[in-house]
Amino acid sequence: MKKTLVIITGPHAVGKMTVGQELAKITGLRLFHNHMSIELSLKLFDFGTPAFRALNETIRKTVFEQFAASDLPGLIFTYMMDFDEPREFLYLHEIIELFSSHGAVCHVVELCADFDERIARNKSENRLAQKESKRNVERSEAEMRHTQATHRLNSREGEVLPFESYLKIDNTHLCPAKVASMIKEHFGIA
Repeated sequence: MKKTLVIITGPHAVGKMTVGQELAKITGLRLFHNHMSIELSLKLFDFGTPAFRALNETIRKTVFEQFAASDLPGLIFTYMMDFDEPREFLYLHEIIELFSSHGAVCHVVELCADFDERIARNKSENRLAQKESKRNVERSEAEMRHTQATHRLNSREGEVLPFESYLKIDNTHLCPAKVASMIKEHFGIA
């Protein structure tokens, strides 16, 4: 079986991690959700500081390098990006190039959902269990509202993105297992 990389992007509380968990169950791919490195980095440094960014980036880079070179079947990585920021696309392309250089097939999935649905999901038991920094729900919701107002967290309708293998799913009314099944079927992930 060929190694597979699936990057799941989308705004806060859209379901990236939960869909990734379901996709891991049905494909055997491993999940590296973005908060795995964020939560560790937050235990040592304040969010956004140079030390926090350096540690978070180092953890991710090491995971990607080790995983891409391994015999493991594949990785699911979740990531929230600003679609108006060219560096975000360069970052994802660097990850894709690394995995491709090791023979992996790479896919990008963009999730979108209504804001009110995401506000409700922000309080979900699974999210709060996995993401310690989101347990202050009031602060987390304020961060969601601020970021939603200052960044473009989803592509525009009909926008062409620079990914060879890409899928956009509105999962407002879909359960995570259904979305994972759609991803698996669309890309033919074994």
